[in-house]
Amino acid sequence: MDAVFSISLPRQAYTVSVARDVLGTLLVRGGVCRDCVDDILLAVSEACSNAVDHGGPARDYMVEADMGGRWCELRISHTGRAPDPEALTERFTTDHMPLPELDAESGRGILLMRYLMDEVDFEEEPRTTVLLRKQLTVCDEPPPEKGPGRVPTQRYALL
Repeated sequence: MDAVFSISLPRQAYTVSVARDVLGTLLVRGGVCRDCVDDILLAVSEACSNAVDHGGPARDYMVEADMGGRWCELRISHTGRAPDPEALTERFTTDHMPLPELDAESGRGILLMRYLMDEVDFEEEPRTTVLLRKQLTVCDEPPPEKGPGRVPTQRYALL
């Protein structure tokens, strides 16, 4: 499956599910295995939630996806300032990441992204960006476009 999309969303909590729905539909229709889709969607949800929570003063954030061959590469970015770029870079790249305290209300998102994806990285310039990469597992062929006796499937476009 080869597909590329980009969507700019307002920094509002409800938009996390919008990004997840669009990406999930694309992956499922492309025949990507459900377990692989679930891993990607959870990691993207975490990255989008971080952009919504910590992306100020930016008014929006961007989700970009490039699915080609056997890989899916996602970039979740905003023009807001990262709280502590050096600490974030270390949390994304260190070999050993300490677990948050049991009663901590945050601190698990980066850990989840690193566990679920094959590659996770953080870039500060020119936009604050989380890069997520995963090798796709294809377990089903995409549904046929047209055939005798088939009801056409609906198509959606983001404008």
